[in-house]
Amino acid sequence: MTHILIIDDDEDDRELLTIAIHEVDPSIHCAMARNGEEALHGLKVMEFPKPHVIFLDLNMPRLNGDQFMNELRKDRELHDIPVVIYTTSKLKEDAEKMRALGASDFLTKPTSFNELCRSVKEILAKVTTHS
Repeated sequence: MTHILIIDDDEDDRELLTIAIHEVDPSIHCAMARNGEEALHGLKVMEFPKPHVIFLDLNMPRLNGDQFMNELRKDRELHDIPVVIYTTSKLKEDAEKMRALGASDFLTKPTSFNELCRSVKEILAKVTTHS
């Protein structure tokens, strides 16, 4: 079974992404966290299974996307998890910075559900063939 962790402070965005993921593959298990701090804690205490991929928002309270990536990459048990940035940011600098921190993909939150499903399908195809 494929496990995905969605880290986003916006409940509607978490829900929409989960629906899109299940549209692509209903068997995928999605765990959720409201910020990087909650996600990091959950990963370290194994509150949820080690994910095959993490979808990470950048702008969150407590521990934002940048800070989460820095902490994740320092952890010997978790550093190899592929991370897809899932954000409203369209800034090229944000994409470059997150790729430099090890993000495997950068997805700007799409305006249409079909576009989101198409992007999720492409990303999951890449990630699951490399795991």
